[in-house]
Amino acid sequence: MINIVIFGPPGAGKGTQSELLFKEYDLVHISTGDLFRAHIKGETALGLKAKSYMDKGELVPDEVTIGMLRNKVEENPNAKGFIFDGFPRTTPQAAALDELLESLNTSITTCLSLQVPDEELVARLLNRGKTSGRADDANEDVIRNRLAVYMRETSPLKDFYHEQDKLSDVDGVGTVEEIFQRLCAAINRYA
Repeated sequence: MINIVIFGPPGAGKGTQSELLFKEYDLVHISTGDLFRAHIKGETALGLKAKSYMDKGELVPDEVTIGMLRNKVEENPNAKGFIFDGFPRTTPQAAALDELLESLNTSITTCLSLQVPDEELVARLLNRGKTSGRADDANEDVIRNRLAVYMRETSPLKDFYHEQDKLSDVDGVGTVEEIFQRLCAAINRYA
């Protein structure tokens, strides 16, 4: 089983690249952003709670995220593996993911960390905000807050996965195909 964590700041290309990777490796793509949006659209209690945090550019509390994630993993018992996109975002979430996968007799294969300069991220997100309808992509102050939250909360994951010898830093600037080829090369070193 191949289990991949793909992370990077908002706008780094996690969703775009995850779509390509899950097809290439026949994996189930689990995007916490997609899970949140589905719950928000369905106006579930978890969705409304998640929305209140997302609208401010803050992280959704772990218990909400982990509950949604566990359900999604359990819905796919015959999967060849998973790509976790947008999760974990904190070290406690990474530990919780390790526990969840261990209970299923598997583990994370590699963690792919997309590296993109801040100004490139802001430009990408503002551009995406013009077509996505996402309020968190349309306001530069909210975007910069999201980047600050990422640096404070999520970047420590690099140490977590580095200590497990599972971290691959990948240049996230270039064409979609160039970045995809770099990601595949990183995965193939571990798979």
